[in-house]
Amino acid sequence: MNGPTVERQESRTKAFFSNLHRVAVSGFFFLLPVFVILIVLTKAWTSLTSIGARIAGMFGLKSFVGVSGHTIVAGLLLAVLCLVCGCLVRFSFVAAFGNAVERGLAKYIPGYDTYKAMAEEKLQNKVRILPYASALVKHQDYWRPAYIIEDAHDGNYVVFLPDIPETDKGHVLLAKQDQVKVLSSVTANQLDASLKKMGKGLLTEYHVHKGLS
Repeated sequence: MNGPTVERQESRTKAFFSNLHRVAVSGFFFLLPVFVILIVLTKAWTSLTSIGARIAGMFGLKSFVGVSGHTIVAGLLLAVLCLVCGCLVRFSFVAAFGNAVERGLAKYIPGYDTYKAMAEEKLQNKVRILPYASALVKHQDYWRPAYIIEDAHDGNYVVFLPDIPETDKGHVLLAKQDQVKVLSSVTANQLDASLKKMGKGLLTEYHVHKGLS
């Protein structure tokens, strides 16, 4: 085959696997709330491995490269479920059902939205936009980076002081206006990225020190 023909074939192959990946990932996120329910009920993996053990026994598959046969079959079943649900979620009524389940999980399971966002970041390279304002909160003679969670517009704030570098953990405080300096030129995502680097860039990139003047 000549060069252009090979390139077209490679392009079609890449497009096929790229589309397959998108379908599988869509199926994964449709299944995510279902799996959370199953995990809460402690039956998800147990059910899959039980089925996998029976199927592996039917084909005499005991192990492969050191991995037990029932674990391999259970993994394949999970991949097939993701692909099937990735196709089903394209139908509006199925997607609506998934969204309804997700809303219920977010309401009754603390941190569900956070863990889902983390999964989206890893699997879909999505950037989670933090819906907060950046700020500095005064503590004795120094200032601490923080996020404004709620502004009552009466001089009172609800602020979140993130831990470093695990910025999803921290403390919630109530602060008054004279204890808070809003950093309007720094987005919450920029502040988060800097704190994950132990504060590097706060002075040189974002000039946070100007907020102290």
